[in-house]
Amino acid sequence: MGKENEEVFLALVKTGLWEGELFHKQSPEFHGPVDWQEIYRLAQEQSVLGLVLAGLEHSQDKPPQQILLQWIGEMQCLEQQNIAMNRFVAELVEKMRRVDIYTLLVKGQGIAQCYKRPLWRACGDVDFLLNNRNYEMAKKFLMPLASIVESERMYAKHLGMTIDNCVVELHGRLTCGLTNEIDKQIDKVQDAVFYGGEVRSWQNGHTQIFLPSADNDVIFVFTHFLKHFFKEGLGLRQICDWCRLMWTYKDSLNYELLESRIKAMGLMSEWKAFGALAIEYLGFPKDSMPLLDVRSKKENVRWRKKADRIMEFILKSGNMGHNRDMSHFSKYPYFIRKCVSMGRRIGDLINHARIFPLDSLRFFPRIMFNGLVIAVRGK
Repeated sequence: MGKENEEVFLALVKTGLWEGELFHKQSPEFHGPVDWQEIYRLAQEQSVLGLVLAGLEHSQDKPPQQILLQWIGEMQCLEQQNIAMNRFVAELVEKMRRVDIYTLLVKGQGIAQCYKRPLWRACGDVDFLLNNRNYEMAKKFLMPLASIVESERMYAKHLGMTIDNCVVELHGRLTCGLTNEIDKQIDKVQDAVFYGGEVRSWQNGHTQIFLPSADNDVIFVFTHFLKHFFKEGLGLRQICDWCRLMWTYKDSLNYELLESRIKAMGLMSEWKAFGALAIEYLGFPKDSMPLLDVRSKKENVRWRKKADRIMEFILKSGNMGHNRDMSHFSKYPYFIRKCVSMGRRIGDLINHARIFPLDSLRFFPRIMFNGLVIAVRGK
């Protein structure tokens, strides 16, 4: 029943992703028995419990009461976690502003506002994007408040820490780490945010939280999940974020600017393949997917095949590589652990070469070099 369960799972994700907008009159149809425990496991594994439960509200078929009550209980806990996280973000931003530190929120709670039910999106880390001055000031200000401070990644200008049991990550750059050219283009997008004032905002309680403008955020979200796809494992939630962001701002996105940026990065194949996945598996409207011409049957078949292979990898590896055997982290010394991780990345790149043959070769040297540097330096 593996394939059947995956089809049910994806049908519920699709319905929950667009409820009240695209699929409000359509309930998912299931053919044959459903293993609801497996559906729950897949939803948990891909961090989309909320989307699947929202989809179930539009379905005539329901899980057994015990599973459904457990699911609803999970959502009540998630709602409280998101409320607490939103409050934490507001308080931290206010504290930084009082000492003249200004930041943008990226990913996470900001993207959640593009969903019909923001409190049902699984929350994670708090990611702040800062210019050089604010990055250095934020480090000095926040480190004394942290119970745990990770090693700083100097090239990426990244520092993680734990404050009040929440993981906070400071980003001076949002590098992708696939090629130097892609990173340079991302830096240009950041410049548009910091020096061009291209931002939007979210009213989080009494606090105005600034986010990158939609034109810039689409690039950040896309290159972020592409990095995870090629390096460790990609979750379905990240692609759902991308879909909700593009759909929410479909009427205001600058499509010419988007096309020029994707072309400059050399990522048009990846954009079209993930666009086909969004259309075929997640129900994104064909006519609203940027940069993908759905009129050509031949082109549709080509990108659909790539989308099928991407989805196969996502379901196999789990959210952020959740399904992978990580026992080597507890068994072996640091250097051997990094060698195992590098070997796995080589395997992934070989697999991805079936989908993106030229780009897998293009990205391979940089990924391996970065892995070796981290292994030698021990951070």
